[in-house]
Amino acid sequence: MSEEKLLLIPGPSPVVPRVLEALARPTVSHVGPEMVRDLREACDNLKRIAFCDEGQPFIVAGAGTLAMEMALLNTVGPSDRVLVLSQGYFGRRMADVCAAFGLQHDVMESEWGRAVVPEDLERRLAEKSYNVVVCTHVDTATGACAPVEDYAAVLDRTGSLFVVDGVCATGGVPERMDAWGLDVVLTAAQKCLGTPPGLAVLVLSPLAMEKRRGLDRVPAYYADLLRWLPVMQDPAKYFSTPCVNEIRAFAEGTRIILEEGLEERFERHELFASALRAGLAALGFTLFTDPRFLAPTLSVVRYPEGLEDKAFRAGLYGNGVVVAGGLAQTAGRVFRMGHMGNLTSAQVRFAVEAVERSLAALGFRFEAGAGRAAVDSVLAA
Repeated sequence: MSEEKLLLIPGPSPVVPRVLEALARPTVSHVGPEMVRDLREACDNLKRIAFCDEGQPFIVAGAGTLAMEMALLNTVGPSDRVLVLSQGYFGRRMADVCAAFGLQHDVMESEWGRAVVPEDLERRLAEKSYNVVVCTHVDTATGACAPVEDYAAVLDRTGSLFVVDGVCATGGVPERMDAWGLDVVLTAAQKCLGTPPGLAVLVLSPLAMEKRRGLDRVPAYYADLLRWLPVMQDPAKYFSTPCVNEIRAFAEGTRIILEEGLEERFERHELFASALRAGLAALGFTLFTDPRFLAPTLSVVRYPEGLEDKAFRAGLYGNGVVVAGGLAQTAGRVFRMGHMGNLTSAQVRFAVEAVERSLAALGFRFEAGAGRAAVDSVLAA
């Protein structure tokens, strides 16, 4: 079966030819002029994507989970307390990282499909102080988008460092570090940024960097940001061999983002999310996520009665589209569809047409063409 499938899982997202071509360039020296140019530009572009004039970017070989670990280990001291705001699976992972390194932490958890509301955060902080507060901007298990700007406004009155996991948000949902007062935004290459997996990506504010410099030591070697700092400031320097091809492809991906324009990109993510959801609703599907917290980057979709999860996803795969199943308590009850990165309107239409073909093959009753018509209506508005 052909590998040419439309990848609409919650990441990786589809990679466009320009980025693939950059990935396929001959491998060059990790301290050579080509790599120096691309890493320096990628860092500069990343600051623009995170709306951070004075921040310090880091681009390191590894997954988003490594970025989570690096963010915590470099901002949390031995006597510090961490509050984890969790709205699902990946918020709990932040707590797991804290536990793995013996970091003092509490978890404030919402119901799946929702997010902690700022008023509840404010009440918690009135009862107990925390040095660091962390949250997942978009949880890929639940489709919930946290009100990060509102959290930041609350935290501005407490002095807590604010760490945001933007793995399924950065580059597709606004994260205005300077204007909002975010201290760390961590992410990964393969989701809204539209490049292949393999890079842990962070931007730290000057305050967060000051916090790291004030720590005597961190329980890390490779994940110690001060070991990587000279390389990020001057890519001709060496600490550990970076993944040259992936970084050069990432640089190309950041160019594509800035060519589109950040505000235009955010609007496109909102538009395509609305179009896909309208198409799915016309075919009998509903959303798992509370409407107040819907993310522009993915949808967690409930099945209508009579439609079986594995059969549907297998049929959709055969029709050229890959989606993901539910996690933990949602397994078998939902599918998760990513709509992020460099997706096109033609791909949005193709996805809903593939859903219609899959439903027809399973004998599921629906109004033929209703999904595509709903998509077209939104895109034409």
